Amino acid sequence: MIIKVGRDRRSNGAWTTAGLLATAVLLAMSSVASAQVATPAPAPVAGAKPATVQKIKVHSAGVEGNLEGESADRDVFVVLPPSYAANPKRRYPVVYALHGYSIGAEQWISEIHAPQTIEGAFAKGAREMIVVLPDSKTVHNGSMYSSSRTTGDFEAFIARDLVAYIDKHYRTLPVRESRGLVGHSMGGYGASRIGMRHADVFGALYMMSPCCLSPRDAGPPGGAGDAALAQVKTLEDAKKLPWGLRAQLATAAAWSPNPDKPPLFLDLPVENGVARPDVLAKWAANAPLAFVDQYISALGRHKAIAIDVGDRDGLRTDAAKLHAVLDRYGLRNSFEVYPGDHTSGVPLRLQDHVLPFFSDNLAFGTR
Repeated sequence: MIIKVGRDRRSNGAWTTAGLLATAVLLAMSSVASAQVATPAPAPVAGAKPATVQKIKVHSAGVEGNLEGESADRDVFVVLPPSYAANPKRRYPVVYALHGYSIGAEQWISEIHAPQTIEGAFAKGAREMIVVLPDSKTVHNGSMYSSSRTTGDFEAFIARDLVAYIDKHYRTLPVRESRGLVGHSMGGYGASRIGMRHADVFGALYMMSPCCLSPRDAGPPGGAGDAALAQVKTLEDAKKLPWGLRAQLATAAAWSPNPDKPPLFLDLPVENGVARPDVLAKWAANAPLAFVDQYISALGRHKAIAIDVGDRDGLRTDAAKLHAVLDRYGLRNSFEVYPGDHTSGVPLRLQDHVLPFFSDNLAFGTR
């Protein structure tokens, strides 16, 4: 069953109030540990014309000089629509698609079965656009698309450096009304964060199973995870940790950087068995459900906002909460719960829902 909710239809309480999701960022990210798996590809669409995929490097001034040693020269995949080469005077809208935690852009393309799904969307009637897939993977497997002295300013990489490069080197329509932003999981978090803070750059917003929307709950300190993190002395030690603990390091590097604490340059929310309210406050300050009220006017600039999530995805409760906030302020948005887990429906959703959404809501030039 698919549940669709728009601005005039509230979520029913059967699933929004039962079994509330834990608010800890670590638990939220651990709930998607299975995200980086093989996903089923939709059937090829008859008559689909081939797109062109280019792999480029984009230098980011925002990422320069970070303490982790992340490269400021980022891999980016650009999918040019079938008509691009044959129409040298035509300009196109651009959709920026952000990957999730623990993968980079190359794995993201494989997970969403691009360019097949992009070609399929065009063949099924979506208007042609350029799709850009940047790499924001870090030494701890994810930048959180945030601004940090430790990781670098990945928020600026997406909203400033990447957009400027694409507009300079490709035939784009270089206005906010012709730019869309979408992301899945950590990328959904990035889409929510960047979409709120940079509504002057993007004109429509789509969040797929966004993670990490709620402030973290410290929980009882002193567990095995805290002990394992306390033993980390080098980046090589960090790389040996289990998935969930590496996610906690990624979160700390993004949201609680500390230039005085080499070699990781971060503060954890538990130190010497004691929870640190100052660190937890920094993490809470980066939770979209905590700061969304500050950006309602900015969100109102988007022509359209969409959120979707699988009915077997533990992130659906927080996604519903974000939708409810947008509804409460009367912002035009859509919310859909579809049959699936965290990743199973993503390729088909991209083809049949995400790109058609941008086809309907971005500003296009002449055909």
